[in-house]
Amino acid sequence: MPPHDDDRPTDPADPTAAAFEEIVGAETDRDPDLAVIEAGSRTLRAQAGPPQGDVPARPADPEVDRALREVETELAGRWGETKLEPSVRRIAALMDVLGEPQRAYPSIHITGTNGKTSTARMIEALFSAFELRTGRYTSPHVQSITERISLDGAPIAPERFVETYQDIKPYVDMVDAREEYRLSFFEVLTGMAYAAFADAPVDVAVVEVGMGGSWDATNVIDGSVAVLTPIDLDHTDRLGSTPGEIAGEKSGIIKPGATVVMAQQPVDAAQVILKKAVEVDATVAREGLEFGVVARQVAVGGQLLTLRGLGGEYEEVFLPLHGEHQAHNASVALAAVEAFFGIGSQHARPLDIDTIRKAFAAVSSPGRLEVVRRSPTVVLDAAHNPAGARAAAAAISEAFDFSNLIGVVGASDGKDMRGLLEAFEPIFAEVVITQNTSHRAMSADALAAIAVEVFGDERVQVEPRLPDALEAAITLAEEEGEFSGGGVLVTGSVITVGEARLLLGRR
Repeated sequence: MPPHDDDRPTDPADPTAAAFEEIVGAETDRDPDLAVIEAGSRTLRAQAGPPQGDVPARPADPEVDRALREVETELAGRWGETKLEPSVRRIAALMDVLGEPQRAYPSIHITGTNGKTSTARMIEALFSAFELRTGRYTSPHVQSITERISLDGAPIAPERFVETYQDIKPYVDMVDAREEYRLSFFEVLTGMAYAAFADAPVDVAVVEVGMGGSWDATNVIDGSVAVLTPIDLDHTDRLGSTPGEIAGEKSGIIKPGATVVMAQQPVDAAQVILKKAVEVDATVAREGLEFGVVARQVAVGGQLLTLRGLGGEYEEVFLPLHGEHQAHNASVALAAVEAFFGIGSQHARPLDIDTIRKAFAAVSSPGRLEVVRRSPTVVLDAAHNPAGARAAAAAISEAFDFSNLIGVVGASDGKDMRGLLEAFEPIFAEVVITQNTSHRAMSADALAAIAVEVFGDERVQVEPRLPDALEAAITLAEEEGEFSGGGVLVTGSVITVGEARLLLGRR
């Protein structure tokens, strides 16, 4: 167990203990009065892996690399992830001609606005620690497209990725010929993932939606557990302008008779989710009521948690990720796995604590408050909306002692960048505005205009090329001397973070 700051028994007079009580209170004092809805739903009340693969590099074998690039090029020629036709018609047709591979294994389906990938990785780690063979499908990728499909806790091998594409391509062509629109980039990848999981075969699939839920391409599975991470405003042009409207789309992953594991939500979002659960006779487990975070304290390299699960409490769980939001993700992941094993509905026995500790200690989440350099410290975080930025800013303030933090921000078009920059303004001494190489990138000039309004002209520097932006930020962080507490946070987009990761030597 990594060392942590204080192993003493809890003392009520200790300010740390008081802070813990405050956290417990925040978990249990949730206001929304949802008695009418809950009266019609069944709520889940209990009585009471191996290290994950990191981001892969390009294949060392030139022939494999060439074949992978050919597949990437073919996929890139299809509709991108931001161009959608809200329907599961084409993916359902592909599943039909492939023989319904997604029904060959049980699934956990994850939606929400923030925290989906980290939660999926935690669920995967828990299943792996219990010696179940896992398949994980997440998006977008940080550096390599093969990250999206994982087997046994590691990204699928490039050779297998190419083989899977070649195996399903004749069926993809068949569906393309019959439908008004060709299968999209994301739909083909989803088909590849489901086929790869069936071929492995896996014991359980952990599937993250691409966008929304009801019409997302992943929504041809029958997830026995539906996980809803915190819902906030994002993709408002497609999903809705309020958390409640967005929850209407996301709750579409809830299948009849499933168990719903619901993170803490805005009141209107919670009402919509619970109403959907009633309609399909699903069982609900709610963070802050049936499960939650009891205590957390900052530890070296992460945090030490006490989690209340559906089967009881799990103490001294080390999580090597920073931030209160990751503690909440951990509680949701634990409840999802407990629900999958029938805890709270069939029996109330907790899972083995040593296995739980081993699993969480092995969790990684590249690009989520990931430290990639020291002197000065450079941290990467893929926050791309205001809610994610607020969580990252709080975590940075809690886990790092920066006296001179420089932001490097590059964004995608169509995002609420004013909200994101306002969330980071209190912790950034200065900000370097840049842009990534994606065709979806927001121009540095357009982003800089917003940044100047938020930070003022004196605190904003513009470097359109990301390598120049990183160099400028590191120079600014070092201005006060080697031991000044300077640091750099690269954020604004998963694509920006992935490119920075490569530039800073992470492979």
